[in-house]
Amino acid sequence: MIWKPNVTVAAVIERDGRFLLVEEETSQGLRLNQPAGHWEAHESLLDGTIRETLEESAFDFTPEHLIGIYRWHAQASDTTFLRFAICGVVTCHHPERPLDQGIVRTLWLTTDEIRASQERHRSPLVLRCCEDYLAGKRYPLDILIHYE
Repeated sequence: MIWKPNVTVAAVIERDGRFLLVEEETSQGLRLNQPAGHWEAHESLLDGTIRETLEESAFDFTPEHLIGIYRWHAQASDTTFLRFAICGVVTCHHPERPLDQGIVRTLWLTTDEIRASQERHRSPLVLRCCEDYLAGKRYPLDILIHYE
């Protein structure tokens, strides 16, 4: 049997000292996460991040830097995730656009609010990606090569 991780993309978006998170329905109840989701076939990592951000938050996203690549094993589901976290800015908001199925709402939270809500995080990567962003971790996007 060949083992393969689930590859996900996540947008880390900070504006005026607050991070954009989504509140979503999961099998463990309502959880907080960055706009994030599974990377789909035939799209670049950047296109996947742009798509997921629009679907989950109704914001247009412009990627600026790679923050990091994270491996996390979810014990409850025995699933390993490989997350590409990309920071950038949101531009146009489309409030009339319905949010993806399972997304309850978007929130702009401070770092202290994110730290205080860790028991509600979808994964430990939510806080870690914010902390890495605040620590100044930034890698150029051209490190991500989409080769056909």
